[in-house]
Amino acid sequence: MDEGDRPTDGDESADRDERNRSESATAHDGGGGVSDELEDEASDGAGGDAPDTEPEAGSRPEAEQSGEPDRADAHDGASHGADSHDEAPRDGEDIATKAGLGSTRSSDGDPDESFLYRFRHDREGALMWIREMLSSVAVVLLVGLLLFGVSGVWPPMVAVESGSMEPNMQVGDLVFVTEPGRLAPDAAENGVGVVTHEVGQEVDYRTFGSYGSVMIYTPPGRTGSPIIHRARFHVTEGENWYDRADDRYHNAVDCESLANCPAPHDGYITLGDNNGAYDQASGLSPPVRAEWVNGVARVRVPYLGYIRLVATGQVELNEAIARTVGSSLSPASSGFSAAG
Repeated sequence: MDEGDRPTDGDESADRDERNRSESATAHDGGGGVSDELEDEASDGAGGDAPDTEPEAGSRPEAEQSGEPDRADAHDGASHGADSHDEAPRDGEDIATKAGLGSTRSSDGDPDESFLYRFRHDREGALMWIREMLSSVAVVLLVGLLLFGVSGVWPPMVAVESGSMEPNMQVGDLVFVTEPGRLAPDAAENGVGVVTHEVGQEVDYRTFGSYGSVMIYTPPGRTGSPIIHRARFHVTEGENWYDRADDRYHNAVDCESLANCPAPHDGYITLGDNNGAYDQASGLSPPVRAEWVNGVARVRVPYLGYIRLVATGQVELNEAIARTVGSSLSPASSGFSAAG
């Protein structure tokens, strides 16, 4: 081989220099961008080629600026993901709610529940009338039970059937009654809570427009309704009560000519306020024993007694209406006899 064909030492050294420079450049690139940046700044300061360095210098801020929206977008995406994660239960709740409503509607379709709903809420038709009727009956029963709790006697109310107590009690009045001894006034010195007309005058005790108590009693053998009359005075067994009696209410001349005189037993002499004779003088009843007393009248309610009288057939409906209208037009109506 010619010497010209063999590589010279200069060429070999040049190749080694190129390899060393390439390896150093690779080491600088792997070591980080700080050295490159310093080199770029040095080259800028040394007056290097401006067109080559300016785009590289400006590319990093643009990359950083472009990186910030990317991070913001990523943050927004994460927030949106969290929001969508939060909204998912709400959608589930809506679905569950809708499902619940659907189940309610389906349950409303059940015949029993539908009937109950209609029974409670219908404003017309047969169910409405049945509901109103049952409600009225329930109210009446409730009031009756309350009155029974107060009065202690059943029924706690009686209807006036005759005009024997007029004008202080009218036909068709509904009278609230308490059992003997209950709510007794201080003037009643007996076990039945009755104050007689005679004692009432002394202590000024009045009920239903006059002195003394009005009591309801049923003598033995009576088949009709109880008698509602006022207690005039009390007698003892064997007493000659002729002298105590008001001669306006009997036509006897002495005790022997007066019925139930002398008194066959202890009891009350009674009289209807609109009657002309004592019950004992007319033979309606012997002196009223305490055990015959059903109750004592306390309060009256006009006209409501007609409901019972019409229901039991004692008074016709048109007659009750006529009496009610006539009583409202003329308070001095009459023509009804005393009970018995």
